[in-house]
Amino acid sequence: MTEQTARRVAVITGASSGIGKATARALLEQGWHVIAHGRDAARSEAAAEELRAAAAPGAKLDMVRGDLALLSDVARLANEIAGLTDRVHVLLNNAGGTRADLVITPEGNEATFAGNHLGHFLLTERLLPLLRKAAAESPAGTVRIVNTSSAGHLASPPLDWDDLQYTRDWQSGRVYCLVKLYNVLHARELAKRLAPEGIIANAMHPGTIGSNFANHCEPGMKAYMESQDLRPPEEGADTLIWLATAPEAGQQSGLYFHKREPNPMSDQAQDDTAAQRLWEESEKLLAKAGY
Repeated sequence: MTEQTARRVAVITGASSGIGKATARALLEQGWHVIAHGRDAARSEAAAEELRAAAAPGAKLDMVRGDLALLSDVARLANEIAGLTDRVHVLLNNAGGTRADLVITPEGNEATFAGNHLGHFLLTERLLPLLRKAAAESPAGTVRIVNTSSAGHLASPPLDWDDLQYTRDWQSGRVYCLVKLYNVLHARELAKRLAPEGIIANAMHPGTIGSNFANHCEPGMKAYMESQDLRPPEEGADTLIWLATAPEAGQQSGLYFHKREPNPMSDQAQDDTAAQRLWEESEKLLAKAGY
């Protein structure tokens, strides 16, 4: 086995700052090949320099850039990743955020929905061949997908299949809670579909973390965030790193974690019919966009 095939590979979205960068650093310190995604050019360049300096001998970092709210960018990112590795052991769908105003992307999607859910849905779909290749040659439970969600999913409005992107009565905070519910449902459906191949999929809540998340919030949410006891990114990253690497984290799939422990999900998040319907509706949106 060559060094390249022996080294485990992780793809981390939203890794130019916050918990994504802290997770990337921890995996590089353990000798992983980390493919880190960022959106902002300057922030990504600075993060890459910092992360390479922290990497253990034999570790490798590749930084890729793109806007997850744009499906065209996501498709390009998936192709770039496939050019960097032929296998992925861990996919951390970590990037997330909210908007102060309703924004419709040039492709016709609501930006919070696209950036938090639909972009990750497409990226995961495009990277499944690389995850399956890793799973075929790895012990069961060691190839994993983790979606960074939020306790906000507990406050999600009721699912409306006629307005999946919540554009009719758009409210920043409520849309954010809705897409965090989608993150949990996506992980649960992945867990069900990929179980025969030994691939684990879970969701997690990092806690209330001090990062650049609040920079893009509407004033009310920003004030709320600033009033909280914000924890350092490393604390939020702990569960993400644990879900990616710990042997015991490979024994349970389709769950929602906080502080390394399974946590209660909302009733909506436990709805298997809704998880399957969200998958089908997401596929329809991708097909409509040509993906």
